Amino acid sequence: MPTISTFYGIRISMNYNEHNPPHFHAEYQNYEITVDILTGSITGNMPRRALNLIWTWLDEHQTELLENWDRARQRQALSQIEPLA
Repeated sequence: MPTISTFYGIRISMNYNEHNPPHFHAEYQNYEITVDILTGSITGNMPRRALNLIWTWLDEHQTELLENWDRARQRQALSQIEPLA
C-alpha cells in the first residue's frame, strides 16, 4: 500500500484497485482508520487530535486525493501529496 503523505506521525496511504467509495487509509501509532474522501466518514478508531488533523488535511487536498483514487483504480503511479503544514 503506497504511502502518499506523512505528517505529525500520521501515515496516509492508498491501495490499488480498491472498492468504492473512494477512500484512503491513515495510521497513527497503533491506530488505523479508513476515511471516505467525499464525506470524511471513518471506519476504525483514531485519537481525536490525530483525527482532526486528518480531516483538516482531507479538506485541503480532496481534489488531489480523488485524482490519486482514479490513478489507483487504473493501477497507475500515485502522486505524493503535501503534508499538513
